Amino acid sequence: MKNRKFVDTVAIQVAGGRGGNGCLSFRREKYVAKGGPDGGDGGHGGSVIFRADPNTDSLIALFFNPQQRAEDGIHGKGKKMHGRNGHDLVVCVPCGTEIREMDTNLVLGDLTEPGQELLVAHGGKGGMGNPHWQTNTHQTPYEHSEGEPGEEKSVRLDLKLIADVGLVGMPNAGKSSLLGAISNAHPRVAPYAFTTLNPIIGTVQTGEFTPGFTVADIPGLIKDAHKGVGLGDRFLRHVERSACLTLVIDMAGSEGRDPVEDYEILCEELRFYRADLLERHFIVVANKMDLPGAEDNLAVFRKKTGLKPIPVSAVTGDGIGTFKKRLLRIVARNA
Repeated sequence: MKNRKFVDTVAIQVAGGRGGNGCLSFRREKYVAKGGPDGGDGGHGGSVIFRADPNTDSLIALFFNPQQRAEDGIHGKGKKMHGRNGHDLVVCVPCGTEIREMDTNLVLGDLTEPGQELLVAHGGKGGMGNPHWQTNTHQTPYEHSEGEPGEEKSVRLDLKLIADVGLVGMPNAGKSSLLGAISNAHPRVAPYAFTTLNPIIGTVQTGEFTPGFTVADIPGLIKDAHKGVGLGDRFLRHVERSACLTLVIDMAGSEGRDPVEDYEILCEELRFYRADLLERHFIVVANKMDLPGAEDNLAVFRKKTGLKPIPVSAVTGDGIGTFKKRLLRIVARNA
């Protein structure tokens, strides 16, 4: 079955509903000698509201419907019948959606909690009926006002996944296999680069009575990803909210790669994207320790970098328990 398209950035137009017009009307009834003005006010237009919905995982609905407009208010009628207000338009977006105004690049809001709402475009005010202009000296007013147009904006929505841990690595470093080994996720695994094309989140269960934590796997980075090489660095936004970053290194040196060089490239690309990412808690994982040459490469890696990566094998499961315990300590410390 073909995978559903994943959309994490979309530009749309939003507009509040127009207010209903006020009514020009005079009372006309039998046996009423002098009927006065009785035009009703128009209803207010509906507003556009974005709501964080935990059951929504992509912006694909807005990708195919980039025009979002709330309902207009209803016009006023005679007998001082006021028009109904237009219904607000509630647009459900994934938790972690950041909303920016296109013209100014101003962040209007960041919806991170389920049910959190942001009013983006106000509806227009309804017009007034002619009774509002009646005075002692002006008994038959013909004045009335039209409804005001709703607020219109061009906005960009950027989805930034909310995960406690972010996995970052070169293509084919085994991130997907590692995610599958520690969580309930079942990502696609294949022996070639760029198997992962979209971010994937898995939940790590830590015990029967303790809450788990989430881990996000993003597509692999390569040198000059910040310049758009490969899949670029646009997926790094999905680890911006992570309290802990895990750098996954292919310690077997598959395809002739140098683990030390891979580590330096990853750090460089993170620095180009957002330097503060390197200031967070991060763990270096030496993956594929079940393959020939991995032990020797690990010794060289430790000597050249001064780091002590956690040796694991996503295939055999060696070191997975130690890795999960380290993650749990960091996540609990930042909870």
